[in-house]
Amino acid sequence: MPALAGAAILMNSVMSSCVESGEANSEEFEYVVDRFADVEILRYRVPGFEDLSLDQKQLVYWLTEAALAGRDMMWDQNCRHNLPVRNLVEAVYTGWDGKKNDPQYQALEVYLKQLWMGNGIHHHYSMDKFTPGFSREFFEKQVSSLPADKKPDNVDELIEVIFNPAVEAKRVNQADGADLVQTSATNIYAPGLSQKEVEEYYNSIKVTGDTMPVSYGLNSRKVRGADGKVTEDVYRADGLYGPAIKRVVGNLEKALAFAENDSQKAVIAKLIKYFNTGDLRDWDEYSILWLGDTDSRVDFINGFIESYGDPLGLTGAYESIVNFKNNEASHRTEVLSADAQWFEDRSPVDPRFRKAEVKGVSAKVITAAILSGDAYPATPIGINLPNADWIRAAHGSKSVTIENITAAYDAASQGNGFNDEFVIDEPTRELMEKYLFVTDNLHTDLHECLGHGSGQLLPGVEADALKAHASTLEETRADLFALYYLADPHLVELGLLDDPEAYKAEYYKYLLNGLMTQLVRIEPGKDVEEAHMRNRQIISKWVLEHGAPHNVLALVHKDGKTYLQVNDYEALRQLFGSLLGEVQRIKSEGDYAAGAKLVENYGVKVDPALHAEVLERYGNLDIAPYRGFVNPVYTQVLDDKGNVVDIKVDYTENYIDQNLRYSRDYAMQGLR
Repeated sequence: MPALAGAAILMNSVMSSCVESGEANSEEFEYVVDRFADVEILRYRVPGFEDLSLDQKQLVYWLTEAALAGRDMMWDQNCRHNLPVRNLVEAVYTGWDGKKNDPQYQALEVYLKQLWMGNGIHHHYSMDKFTPGFSREFFEKQVSSLPADKKPDNVDELIEVIFNPAVEAKRVNQADGADLVQTSATNIYAPGLSQKEVEEYYNSIKVTGDTMPVSYGLNSRKVRGADGKVTEDVYRADGLYGPAIKRVVGNLEKALAFAENDSQKAVIAKLIKYFNTGDLRDWDEYSILWLGDTDSRVDFINGFIESYGDPLGLTGAYESIVNFKNNEASHRTEVLSADAQWFEDRSPVDPRFRKAEVKGVSAKVITAAILSGDAYPATPIGINLPNADWIRAAHGSKSVTIENITAAYDAASQGNGFNDEFVIDEPTRELMEKYLFVTDNLHTDLHECLGHGSGQLLPGVEADALKAHASTLEETRADLFALYYLADPHLVELGLLDDPEAYKAEYYKYLLNGLMTQLVRIEPGKDVEEAHMRNRQIISKWVLEHGAPHNVLALVHKDGKTYLQVNDYEALRQLFGSLLGEVQRIKSEGDYAAGAKLVENYGVKVDPALHAEVLERYGNLDIAPYRGFVNPVYTQVLDDKGNVVDIKVDYTENYIDQNLRYSRDYAMQGLR
């Protein structure tokens, strides 16, 4: 299993920080687009797009088309029933000729919006299957009235999938002791395969002593071959997902004509080759070229990248983000990356686990232009790639913070009452209002720019040694690195913070989230399962347990409510450093047993009484616990001779229209 270390950090979208956030607050802009179930849909601005050259705009346009062309691959990866269920539900929805205020129709609309948010029939965070609010009888009646070409042959099977809670119940199961392959509905494993079979297969094909291993299983569906043994159906132009991949490649070829320089041309050409061959060595070569392209203003990621959707952490979900550099805001990330060796040399970990020479660390703040696949509608706020440990060690990594997304989150959170309800006192609220936006972004910078790229494996330790817990522990490691250094006076010396006390805003927010407020995303009686949520709870519960006896921090009760109280921020920083030392040891030594123990002891279980309290208090605020986005729409402007003279960006498309358009215009016609 590759070290798919979670190159992305997810935004805690329920927090509020009432600071000026630059472009986001510079003029009136309608951020909130829609609200349903537990989700709020936002728009994001693309400031600076109009200042790009025409060639750069056309590069963005064709990269955007490439990104959207791969959308259905992600849907099919998530569950084999997703695309036919989506097509069926969309057909019923668009074919409805009854009253719009019919409760059954309205429930159908909510369910369809949930499908779009989850890229399938399962919740994007909890991985549980959505429960329709409309009746089976209603749906069957509507399906029966559809034209013949809208009714698939297996319509009865699809209806059973929608309404039977026991069918495809969990997209990704992480329960300790379960067969994670057989109990997960993800379509990256064919029915009938077992976890033991898959693990034995990959153990059999690994090359012993390989210092540059490919990311085994990154771009394939695991199936049973004609001989009864596990084999791989590879995602490539003449293989699985061929129609979508060919369309992605066609748009990349059009983008190639507008590449900014020879380096970027080489990046795009190599990615095209990889999509055609499916050869993971081509992916590694592309990754090295991509991280070396630091001069281009426009940039993008496109491929099968993050493995959170795989219970074994092997296969990457299709994802693409097209972006361009925010030159002004990138100052802080450039300062951090230029000083990477300083941070590495002083990391509070065993010197054996530090890199003697940090190579190729580059970082920037970007403006997202389009989100697709695993990054849409829910999106990360930071990225650090490539994921392969040997590439990081030999060539470095590239990190980005997506500030127009964080600005949208921040602007949409103004005045939601969260801080008044959950933050312990007025001085702490004032501190957060003053510094949370800047320290939150800086935490992301440190997490992505330096955290993921820090440390090293000891010789002989395989990248997949931590198995199913690898993603959670890697996110824990990167967050701890960021938390530890956020309080370092060196950040003030570098001019990245103007107040040595500013870090306290992020410390308080982070622990409040990890101990309490992220529980709003968990159903009563359920465990924490998503990797980022487990990561935050591990850190928060560990420092609470180890700090409470020394009065560093505590959960206190006031007026019948529970609050986080931090008494000694400097001691808290030292606790973060101690835990970082242990998590780095676990990764560097490949200590699976210790890693599993840390995850199971601190990251999984929920205090039911505290959970119930958080849900009640949160419910009174009427804040959606999850947020997603609609994309802007890019249109070519032609002169009377048919030449492209500009690319216009429009923000008016709504959530329903956008997703129906995507389903119509970017549908994958068959798997091969």
